[in-house]
Amino acid sequence: MSDVRVIIQRDSEREERVVTTGTTAADLFDGDRSIVAARVAGQLKDLAYEVAEGDEVEPVEITSQDGLDILRHSTAHVMAQAVQELFPEAKLGIGPPIKDGFYYDFDVETPFHPDDLKRIEKKMQEIIKRGQKFSRRPVTDEAAREELAAEPYKLELIGLKGSAADAAEGASAEVGAGELTIYDNLDAKSGELCWRDLCRGPHLPTTRNIPAFKLMRSAAAYWRGSEKNPQLQRIYGTAWPTKDELKAYLDFLVEAEKRDHRKLGAELDLFSFPDELGSGLAVFHPKGGIIRREMEAYSRKRHEDADYEFVNTPHITKAKLFETSGHLPHYMEGMFPPMEFEGQDYYLKAMNCPMHNLIFKARGRSYRELPLRLFEFGTVYRYEKSGVVHGLTRARGFTQDDSHIYCTREQAPDELDSLLTFVLDLLRDYGLSDFYLELSTRDDSDKFIGSDEQWAEATEMLRQAAQKQGLELVLDPGGAAYYGPKISVQVKDAIGRTWQMSTIQVDFNQPARFELEYTAADGSRQQPIMIHRALFGSIERFFAVLLEHYAGAFPVWLAPVQAVGIPIGDSHVPYLEEFAAQAKAKGLRVEVDSSSDRMQKKIRNAQRAKTPFMIIAGDDDMAAGAVSFRYRDGSQKNGIPRDQAIAEIVDAVERRIQV
Repeated sequence: MSDVRVIIQRDSEREERVVTTGTTAADLFDGDRSIVAARVAGQLKDLAYEVAEGDEVEPVEITSQDGLDILRHSTAHVMAQAVQELFPEAKLGIGPPIKDGFYYDFDVETPFHPDDLKRIEKKMQEIIKRGQKFSRRPVTDEAAREELAAEPYKLELIGLKGSAADAAEGASAEVGAGELTIYDNLDAKSGELCWRDLCRGPHLPTTRNIPAFKLMRSAAAYWRGSEKNPQLQRIYGTAWPTKDELKAYLDFLVEAEKRDHRKLGAELDLFSFPDELGSGLAVFHPKGGIIRREMEAYSRKRHEDADYEFVNTPHITKAKLFETSGHLPHYMEGMFPPMEFEGQDYYLKAMNCPMHNLIFKARGRSYRELPLRLFEFGTVYRYEKSGVVHGLTRARGFTQDDSHIYCTREQAPDELDSLLTFVLDLLRDYGLSDFYLELSTRDDSDKFIGSDEQWAEATEMLRQAAQKQGLELVLDPGGAAYYGPKISVQVKDAIGRTWQMSTIQVDFNQPARFELEYTAADGSRQQPIMIHRALFGSIERFFAVLLEHYAGAFPVWLAPVQAVGIPIGDSHVPYLEEFAAQAKAKGLRVEVDSSSDRMQKKIRNAQRAKTPFMIIAGDDDMAAGAVSFRYRDGSQKNGIPRDQAIAEIVDAVERRIQV
């Protein structure tokens, strides 16, 4: 047997090793059960891969993102095998790894029942204990079609092949532009075929390498995400490197469930989604309206202090406007269908920027006016597929706190620097503080417009602005808008979930498409640079994020009711109403519970409503001209003079603190 020289790369360490022909990646890392695959020349490989002369081999640990994806995709295969053993008529769709788990789509006659998931989970455990081997096998297109003749959805993917990743979410896990491969699940002892699936891989060595998993739920899903296609049944699951990590994740889900903004919105009477309006369209109730008003009012004040000018634009426009901006050819799928009126097509506004361009263009502009910062609470409408609409976080009608800044090339770097600082400071004022930044750039796709030089300049401007913040900067290749690169502020909430908040985009293209110009100091006509910026993203979405971040217990300045008066007896109601009137004169939102409920029930009601302050009064308080405070955590402070009690609430509001 001949010798083969390979390089083993571990972090920054490189080890050259001479091995015999036929040595596998598994042999290189023999005994290390934490390694589930290898990366060779940038490509992920099964541990069964036989190394070749000159290979640089990097171990992939199960705890890495690639390792987790491999674990979860392998578990999806086991689930699909279990489903077909229990439901032989089931046809296979797609089964990719996703964030924190996996799913697999099936065409079955009857939707899955929770009891079915228990049976499938039990069957999966049996398959895992058998220790079946995942074995990769290259096949020709013709052979794959013959072998998978009974799987119509797989045959469709074979036909799409190189374009499958664009044609269906998750399809890239099955087929790519190169050769097709099938993964066989082989019996550990006999080597006989137990099950197979079209797949690119890689996979774990055996099913025994799946340490901990759980099936979560089933749901309907259209094949390839299109409502024109058959509706399949999707089973979601999760898998983790250890049972402790699985338990921690399930505990996290319980906490997230408690914080679900849709649930809290109903419990706290903040908003609702009437069927009469349609999916993804919310109405805010009085208490939700107060929170929203306070959010908007503080943002408005901060923008006024930063020299933004407020504008308003209509909700519909002729199609021509979105043709000029480029949104119709590049964003039509995200827009509602047109309305025909007086012989022309009109569209619901899906974004504010084209209309702000018209404001800039309404008259001649001088360099002395720049930077010109236009700001609008602009309501927009976007067609989101029914399967992705999710409460306030993914809606069809929402209001953006949208700003467009027009500046010279020379002003752009400083403007981006101050803008990003402004954005981060304002988010901190709402109680968010754990950030990182993401820089989204273009790739080779033909969806992007503008020259390479413009994109390079805009990207570098954003990169420099981001680096000045001293925050982690993560690259997102291909994630830019069609007209320019962007920085997005990623925020972690109270339980560690990441939310995309503010976005800042540099745009050379819309000013050119709208022929925007200003008169420079030398009298020449110049094109401004346009900076797009949404701070909250949308008010509705930001409302939902804050609601979940605070678990409904908003800081005092945002709370719809900042204090509720709880009388010990009916005779104390007038005294508390006087206190409430005095507090309202200071701009506070105070109510008195004068219902016939017993005092302890009134306290429980205030706790359920997550009211920051409970103001309790009895005979002793009245005699002393005082009240007693009861806080959210159950602690109490007695005998506080009325003026001092009001001052404490006012102070909490002014400092925007949590109590």
